[in-house]
Amino acid sequence: MSSAHPPPSATQTLPQLLITPGFADYRLVDCGEGRKLERFGRLLVDRPEPQAMGSRRQPAAWDKADAVFLGMNAEDEGSDGRWKFAGRPVETFPVSYRGVSFHGRFTPFRHLGFFPEQAPHWDFMIERLQALGRPARVLNLFGYTGVASLLAARHGAQVTHVDASKKSIGYARENQALAGLADAPIRWIVDDAMKFTAREQRRNSRYDAILLDPPKYGRGPNGEVWDLFRDLPAMLDLCRGVLTDKPAFVIVTAYAIRASFVAVHELTREILGGLGGEIASGELVVSEEGSGRLLSTSLYSRWSTA
Repeated sequence: MSSAHPPPSATQTLPQLLITPGFADYRLVDCGEGRKLERFGRLLVDRPEPQAMGSRRQPAAWDKADAVFLGMNAEDEGSDGRWKFAGRPVETFPVSYRGVSFHGRFTPFRHLGFFPEQAPHWDFMIERLQALGRPARVLNLFGYTGVASLLAARHGAQVTHVDASKKSIGYARENQALAGLADAPIRWIVDDAMKFTAREQRRNSRYDAILLDPPKYGRGPNGEVWDLFRDLPAMLDLCRGVLTDKPAFVIVTAYAIRASFVAVHELTREILGGLGGEIASGELVVSEEGSGRLLSTSLYSRWSTA
């Protein structure tokens, strides 16, 4: 990682909670005792959540779950579990956000093909892309099933979407078709995020905005090993190297790590703070329907122009 960055001059906002109260196709119904109960459209889903340490407030509601995830420790992202369905098993279900339709998906890793708590990031991204007044180039690293890429493209951006999983890219293309964005300017790339970004830097390819949503651990398509604590500094440094002269934002989100948001904030401030602007950091949280109780899901740091 380069140590030649100018001293930080960006203003700081921390801690900041970005709260998702839910939207038409999503609600947090209840949580507690290491699990969360969520409604996705008409489906009620019970799955592990290690940060749900309180008590359940609607015990009877849990008995009505349409799908329950079993057989895996919620902290273990590398092991398969299984879904138990109250009725006929389903693989996907429809979800829509701000006019973009996509699939929710029952995976072997308790995840559902998208992360609803990212909605504040999606809203921020759309607002900033619209404010630019010109087509932006957006780089979405560790882009998963492409919801953020589709939302960016729908609002005029040219998107480069990178993920190491060929299966995830396949799901993203399915979402693109479902969203009616088959002709949108999106490049879907199966590659190791660090190697791809390093090549973009050498090619002098530049982006106005970057979304960076890495796992705690992961593997690239050719066996490359990703470790967030070891590799995030170099990854963020590469991201700085592919920004345009007048970039709009960089959003970093970190899931399932035993760390404070302060660590991610200070790293972002060290590498991007010399660009001026503002850095806001904190946690993504979901607000429980009815009670307003908050459930933390992840850490984030967001640099943007003032």
